Amino acid sequence: MKKTFLAVAALMMVGTTLAQKGTITLYSGRGKTFVEPIVEQFEKETGIKVNVRYGKDAELVALLRQEGSRSPADLFWGNSLGALGQVEGSGLFAKLNPSVTRGVAREYLPASNEWVPTTVRYRVLAYNTDKVKPEQLPASVFDLPKMTQFKGRVGWTLSYPSFQDFLAGMIAQYGEAKTKQWLLDMKKLNPVDYKTSNVGMMDAIRAGQIDIGLTNHYYIQRVGKLGYPVGTHFFKAGDIGNLGNATGIGLLKTSKNPAAATRLIQKMVSPNAQNFFMGVNFEYPVISRTYTPSGMLPYSDVVKRSPQIKPSALPDNIEKAQKLLRETGLL
Repeated sequence: MKKTFLAVAALMMVGTTLAQKGTITLYSGRGKTFVEPIVEQFEKETGIKVNVRYGKDAELVALLRQEGSRSPADLFWGNSLGALGQVEGSGLFAKLNPSVTRGVAREYLPASNEWVPTTVRYRVLAYNTDKVKPEQLPASVFDLPKMTQFKGRVGWTLSYPSFQDFLAGMIAQYGEAKTKQWLLDMKKLNPVDYKTSNVGMMDAIRAGQIDIGLTNHYYIQRVGKLGYPVGTHFFKAGDIGNLGNATGIGLLKTSKNPAAATRLIQKMVSPNAQNFFMGVNFEYPVISRTYTPSGMLPYSDVVKRSPQIKPSALPDNIEKAQKLLRETGLL
């Protein structure tokens, strides 16, 4: 009887160990639309269970810092370079094996090799194609405040992470003084703040409430499928208004199952997942062997339009960008 009990206990311990080895926890700043399909496919392919905790980048970064070495998370999937850099700067990411990042676009790969980009989005100017001609649009985002004909008819999303990353990039390239002056000059145009709702801003362009708006390129592609009269305007090559911003995923030092977690990272940069991201959200892939829908510039072209700013430069200036938004009375 005693031997039987010990044997059952041993089997239970083995089962528990296997269950632990087969489970990982992902903190995701990305929404379910992008996460669930890939996670479900990964679980079917590997038998590894993925527990996902969703939230905004800022709250998840704060949570990871608060949890520290006690965090149950194995991975953090961030929605912007700013958030990824904040986790990296807090010393929470582990080094990735070079094999994981092999073949990934170098432009958005951090020097630390502590996380890997999963998609890239570009800042652009959206415009109502029924009301505005391309030649009426500025060559630089710094010329936008001079376009007084658009007074009261410009949209932006001041609380949106990508907009604040754009401001951080402007600070990195031109300094706080010039960035603050741009914000003050823009303020004179009485732009409409759509908070974090780029979709709401696209609806406003369609409805004729505004004519132009600063946004990410993929929002225009998405509403284009619905027949919205919204076009994409890139500023001149190298202009900060075309800033490229990556999403990305990294392995946390707190991971109890780094081997399984690394497999999920590898899944994210596989052709299958990369084509999915492009197909669902029109975000640019970070590897070759993927497709680009008609109507979108190829990656090799669009990447040249963005200024080349080190990924680490954005998180270093996020708090400064937020400070300027408060100082100018915009937030």
